[in-house]
Amino acid sequence: DLDKVNVNGGAIAIGHPFGMTGARITSTLINSLQWHDKQWGLETMCVGGGMGMAMVLERLS
Repeated sequence: DLDKVNVNGGAIAIGHPFGMTGARITSTLINSLQWHDKQWGLETMCVGGGMGMAMVLERLS
């Protein structure tokens, strides 16, 4: 559902600065939660070498 998944695109679409993609995705997700008036957001990040991380954020206000 494109209204729920990657509403702003992925890391390449929002800019993929080397070494700070996670910070860029996190700040974009926080702003998007407020913009779209949503409570929950899921962030997934590639950290290189076949590893990855995920983070769930909750908007409290």
